[in-house]
Amino acid sequence: MVHSARSLTSRQVGDNRRVSPTSATPPVIAVVGPTAAGKSDLAVELAQTLGGEVVNGDSMQIYRGMDIGTAKLPLEQRHGVRHHLLDVLHVGEPATVAEFQGWAREAISDCRARGVPPVFVGGSALYLRAVLDEFEFPGTDAEVRRRLEDELGAVGAGALHSRLHGVDPVAAEAIMPSNSRRVVRALEVIELTGRPYRATLPQHLYAFDRVVQVGLDVPREILDSRIALRVDHMWEVGLVDEVRALERHGLREGRTACRALGYAQVLRFLAGECTEDGARLATVAGTRRFARRQDAWFRRDPRIGWLPYDAEDLPARALDAVRSVG
Repeated sequence: MVHSARSLTSRQVGDNRRVSPTSATPPVIAVVGPTAAGKSDLAVELAQTLGGEVVNGDSMQIYRGMDIGTAKLPLEQRHGVRHHLLDVLHVGEPATVAEFQGWAREAISDCRARGVPPVFVGGSALYLRAVLDEFEFPGTDAEVRRRLEDELGAVGAGALHSRLHGVDPVAAEAIMPSNSRRVVRALEVIELTGRPYRATLPQHLYAFDRVVQVGLDVPREILDSRIALRVDHMWEVGLVDEVRALERHGLREGRTACRALGYAQVLRFLAGECTEDGARLATVAGTRRFARRQDAWFRRDPRIGWLPYDAEDLPARALDAVRSVG
């Protein structure tokens, strides 16, 4: 799986043609913030203005066919800007943070080697931090992992999440109870290292030189409204049909893609476990919870420069932040 994903990534990020920059290496630009804040549009505008390329930092937009539910920008809204790490995996293939780190760093480094500013954008906070910051992933132990996964099957994700909360409440706050894969991983790391999972997460030390992070600040009540409108729009333009089609191609059996917000809820509806309206409302509620976790995570990073999402001069202010790093 890694090799197939890497070969696709390689063709997207540089057609295997590397050229030496003729001027100073461009900065790494990151546009961050909660879902539905308007990050993708700002990233495209910055890339257009600077002659840059966009590198996807969303953990689910890497999957082919997961378009509506991930709010993936359609081609016409990319305005000719080259995008990397979109549509590189089949929905049945798993993807880890460590793998994503390698793919994204390859794309960013390729852009910079060609003298092109990379605009790294997304709301998957751990994924963005793992790419931007110095971060070595703890090892794994097959026996420990197998035992935890057996327990997951026996007692359920909620019970394991409660255990995680008992040993590392900060990590438990950052990981949704429904994300059983990350709950198991956190417990595994704690057992193997003897330290809180939180202690193994990235520190505020960039892996690249000349990085600037622009955060989009949206008041909570406005963000809640934007999320509800976005989910309603996803339903209107065919999210249920998209999930139904992806289910025929292995979405339900996939270990990663099937947990995506919206997709997990629609799969429950298709399985007869809830009504369609119940799936839609659960998607709104789950997305709002996720947005709060995203915002809390990003707010802990003092290096992010926050800008009002609705500022009339938002692109200009973001450009000023980029130019401040030279």
